[in-house]
Amino acid sequence: MRTLDALEAALPAVDRVVVDLTARAYDGLAAVALASAAGRPILAVGQHDDAALRRAALAAGADRVYPYRRLFEDGPRQLAAWLGDDRAVEAPA
Repeated sequence: MRTLDALEAALPAVDRVVVDLTARAYDGLAAVALASAAGRPILAVGQHDDAALRRAALAAGADRVYPYRRLFEDGPRQLAAWLGDDRAVEAPA
């Protein structure tokens, strides 16, 4: 979603939400709070050197907050774990 209004409109139809904390089109913490208020599990991603923002996302309701690099290096496994899929997921070769 590119705006908070679009996220709010989509929330009834989604089970989970991934939020980019440094998105330019919306306030990442506001998106986390909105999805949290709707009872959706939230995975947020942000800069590795902005620990304060990542902590703020947890305080706003994110279930997990990862630095971009962690998802870049281990995304399939991390997302599978978040989705509750216990099977090993391998990145495409």
